[in-house]
Amino acid sequence: MATQLSQAKSPTELVISWEALPKDFQLEDEPVENTGQPLLAGALRESLEISGFIQPQMLIASNFGLCATVNEQFIAKAPDWVYVPSVNEVVGNRKSYTPNLEGDIPAIAIEFLSDTEGGEYSVKRTYPPGKWFFYEQILQIPIYVIFEPYGGLLEYYQLESKRYELKQPDENSRHWIDVMGLFLGTWQGTKEGRTGYWLRWWDRDGNLLPWAVEQIEQERQRTEQERQQKERLIAYLQSQGIDPNNLPPF
Repeated sequence: MATQLSQAKSPTELVISWEALPKDFQLEDEPVENTGQPLLAGALRESLEISGFIQPQMLIASNFGLCATVNEQFIAKAPDWVYVPSVNEVVGNRKSYTPNLEGDIPAIAIEFLSDTEGGEYSVKRTYPPGKWFFYEQILQIPIYVIFEPYGGLLEYYQLESKRYELKQPDENSRHWIDVMGLFLGTWQGTKEGRTGYWLRWWDRDGNLLPWAVEQIEQERQRTEQERQQKERLIAYLQSQGIDPNNLPPF
């Protein structure tokens, strides 16, 4: 989603200010490009929530307007997923977020590519701003991730000297995000009827942060293991002539 009051021509220097969303300004309600994007965004948040990572002062949202005023023109663009470490005020129903005015600059923005390539995701560094220019030159978001969910391609860019530089993953094909204390990488499997590539989180020790369905399965397996261990213990006691229901107190 990209909303602008007007398409001003680029001057030689950008003047950036941080102003709240005008009360009479209506963010465009554009449909998502495909049904998979909400699933991908929701899965990223779900595992963070289950692991206890999310704190009240954090802002984690999807398809959510980030605002800035550039050369007196108000601009709002919405990444498919965004993480802000700390906001000044915890608000239950935000319509948008203006960095610096309302809290930290987002630490990471993620875009999920659709079937068709759009100019929003291009690497052009010219005005008027597409998402790349907006994240890199205006907001200066430290980490920008572009994920192509059909083939599993993950492009991880880090801001260096005011330019995004493509970074290579580690030996496990993951990227360490220091501000989150987590690894980000790709994973292939099925969730909510969608089979394909997903973005997933791993902790510092390389443990995959589970989704709810995985956590339930892990608990089921743990309960089953405990049941089997109890049955083996009972069988052993009976083989030794000991009544497991009549054991002496410890």
